[in-house]
Amino acid sequence: MAAAETLKSTVEQFTTAGNVAFKDSVEKSLAGLNEMNAHSKKNLEAVVASVTAATKGAESLGAQYMAYSKLAMENQVAAAKALAGAKSVQEAVELQTSWAKSAMELYMAEAGKMGETVAAAVKDSMKPLNERVTATVEKLQSVK
Repeated sequence: MAAAETLKSTVEQFTTAGNVAFKDSVEKSLAGLNEMNAHSKKNLEAVVASVTAATKGAESLGAQYMAYSKLAMENQVAAAKALAGAKSVQEAVELQTSWAKSAMELYMAEAGKMGETVAAAVKDSMKPLNERVTATVEKLQSVK
């Protein structure tokens, strides 16, 4: 009888330990899945923020380009009218030279502004992604 009781007690202890180990394993797995889902959600949010920032940058760049194109066209029309009213070849050359110089200055200024807009858009669109990469690297390093 004592052997039967010992066997029964051993089986119960083994079963209890197995159940506890299984429960702990399931809880750890679920916690890991929840953490992975939260991480994936944050990654998706970062991608959305990145695309939103890039879209805003593209819209801003498009608006700048349209404003520049309109101004350049208005300047060309004004220059053509002035050139048509020139009273001498000398005056026509001076008007053409003046227009060419101002057109180049306007172009260079606008190219600089557009370059700044592109740089800012790239920086803004990469920021959320860089933050997620940093968070992932920190998480991986903390696991080691």
